[in-house]
Amino acid sequence: MSDSIDLSTVDFHEIARRGDAEVLAVFLDAGLDPDLQDEKGYSLLMIAAYNDQPDTTALLLERGADPDAPDGTGNTPLMGMAFKGHADRARQLLAAGADPDRATSAGATALHFAAMFRQPDVAAALLAAGADAALRDARGLTAADLAEAHGHADLAERLRQDG
Repeated sequence: MSDSIDLSTVDFHEIARRGDAEVLAVFLDAGLDPDLQDEKGYSLLMIAAYNDQPDTTALLLERGADPDAPDGTGNTPLMGMAFKGHADRARQLLAAGADPDRATSAGATALHFAAMFRQPDVAAALLAAGADAALRDARGLTAADLAEAHGHADLAERLRQDG
């Protein structure tokens, strides 16, 4: 019987998704890269934050995970929070240095996503962290334009006031 673990059989992203910070800490202590990505480019941090796992998100950030590491399509963890509406995780990422104005190749920022998916609490967190509401995506649209186009007039008005 072997005392070693076959690391090729360990699904680290599932550990992050479940929020098992204690188990993940053991592997990080043993040298696991906190910026490990899966085949789609999803980092451990992205998976933990996307699944609203505060302790695992904190652990990965403390261990040096890049809060702006994009996935295979160019989306960052902060953009995922704007989709899911996890304002507390967004604030956690912003406090760790995530760039509120980082954009995809199409010029969309997390604020654009928050506007599109009607996530006013995430939008407020982004604005409080200095997100620029006047930034335009590749189509020339601001976050307020997107909020309005998706039927979120109240959010569009707030973004116009802050932009």
